[in-house]
Amino acid sequence: MRLVIARCSVDYIGRLKAHLPSAVRLLLVKADGSVSIHADGRAYKPLNWMSPPCVIAEEEGVWRVTNRAEEQLVISIEQILHDSSHELGVDPGLRKDGVEAHLQVLLADRPDAVREGLTLVRREYETGIGPVDLLCRDADGSTVAVEIKRKGEIDGVEQLTRYLSRLDDDPALPHPVRGILCAQSITPQARLLAADRGIACSVVDYDALRGLEPSIPTLF
Repeated sequence: MRLVIARCSVDYIGRLKAHLPSAVRLLLVKADGSVSIHADGRAYKPLNWMSPPCVIAEEEGVWRVTNRAEEQLVISIEQILHDSSHELGVDPGLRKDGVEAHLQVLLADRPDAVREGLTLVRREYETGIGPVDLLCRDADGSTVAVEIKRKGEIDGVEQLTRYLSRLDDDPALPHPVRGILCAQSITPQARLLAADRGIACSVVDYDALRGLEPSIPTLF
């Protein structure tokens, strides 16, 4: 991982255009090829980013980050205050809580609960940057990667996007490879980003999968 603190301005050139005026920011370049630009605020959320796969071309005072759709982040660097690279090694991945882990077990037995016609190929299919929860086959024979969360948020969409990028390059899989974010609830922001990435969303009822009455009583 490369960490660069620099005074810079940033222009995003794509379906929309966006500009960040000159300021001191953190530029984060990960081993998966992603580039994100952070300010000293907004918690974990970057000001702008480019998801992998993308190509970084460094010129004197300018970084040009280009993805497969030919969208670009143009980072104009005025001054570099810090530049370091660190080898983090293989991450063991996020340990799912009890509900997420149990949802994965239940949905592995009932992939049709995610979407009608799905059949399970394998649980925890390794992508090289972490395992996707369920690798399934759709009724048309295509590959479907299912990422399971208790609550579907933007982070889940980004995680599945990274997995799909790796699976697209896996010659052992039938193509095309599609993705489904599956959760008990999914935020509107995550749904919007998923739609933009071509990822489907599926909401499942944990209690119904367990064969129990709903945890929240209903009037009828």
